[in-house]
Amino acid sequence: MIKMEKENKENQQTPTKDVKVKKESSKEVLLALVRIRGEIGISKEIRDTLDMLKLHKRNFCSIYKATPSVVGMVQKAKDYITWGEIDEPVLKKLIETRGQPNPKDNTRTKSFFRLNSPKKGYGRKGIKKPFSTGGALGNRGEKINDLLKRMLY
Repeated sequence: MIKMEKENKENQQTPTKDVKVKKESSKEVLLALVRIRGEIGISKEIRDTLDMLKLHKRNFCSIYKATPSVVGMVQKAKDYITWGEIDEPVLKKLIETRGQPNPKDNTRTKSFFRLNSPKKGYGRKGIKKPFSTGGALGNRGEKINDLLKRMLY
């Protein structure tokens, strides 16, 4: 009985903590995901994850809010994509140059874009190494904006 009461108290306290976190972070974080590597040798599980993220081919970009489910899918496909927080000016330029109208609703655009390969390449060590060691894969943070600008020529 005492154990159940403690668990109930812990469960009642958890939602209030989550609400405080949501109120503090009033600014939405938008992630730009770019697929770097192709389809050869990918397991079905990762291919399905990339399809759910609308990253069907190389150099596809998609924009998502940083929710726990999206972050989990990004972590699962981290060996095939690069991502980071997109700035407002880069997002506007991306929509202006590559935005496709949604056939169901003309006021909205689709959340994925087909881009060119970047000018001057992805990085000096290629597409199989993480960004932290000079490659192209993984979290870029704010530097995703530089990559997207080079892909929008």
